[in-house]
Amino acid sequence: MFSGIVEETAVVKTVERSQGNVDLTLECSFAGELKIDQSVSHNGVCLTVVRLGDGCYTVTAMKETLDRSNLGLLKPGDRVNVERSMMMNGRLDGHIVQGHVDMTAECTAMQDADGSTYFTFKYPFDCEMARRGYFTVDKGSVTVNGVSLTVCNPTDDAFTVAIIPYTFEHTNFKDIRVGSKVNIEFDILGKYIARLNQF
Repeated sequence: MFSGIVEETAVVKTVERSQGNVDLTLECSFAGELKIDQSVSHNGVCLTVVRLGDGCYTVTAMKETLDRSNLGLLKPGDRVNVERSMMMNGRLDGHIVQGHVDMTAECTAMQDADGSTYFTFKYPFDCEMARRGYFTVDKGSVTVNGVSLTVCNPTDDAFTVAIIPYTFEHTNFKDIRVGSKVNIEFDILGKYIARLNQF
């Protein structure tokens, strides 16, 4: 479980493909504190640490993860938003994030907001998925590349988020351009409510 409050951006050092899996080795400041089997969120995707060494750690993404996320697009030198799993004795500063990315979305617009930036993202709309809670609501929560954000101006297949300068500088939002693919996780509470309404 995560909160969507990114700790830092890790740098991809190597990408190794083995059959349908991809091993990602990343470097970040807390790599030396990690343990094998620990969960870390990568652009919002929960992955397990499988190897440690030289100030780096390695995680494995399987085909299902690669199909639903932007992790398969990563290359050495790319920045990845990372967050260690949430401690249950602290504050929940973002919202409940599972690290189970639902799909990717494409950045369709960036607009200056007098110091901050509005980013608009579009995703494939599916009526059945929407009935199951895969949608956004105004002032609701959404996770974009692992960042907990508040939705504004949602439509059936798009939403906008406002990124303050701090978030822009301390996450890989500074690398996002129109056309960039990002990972999104819809709010788990919305999914449960949608499911209850089916009974």
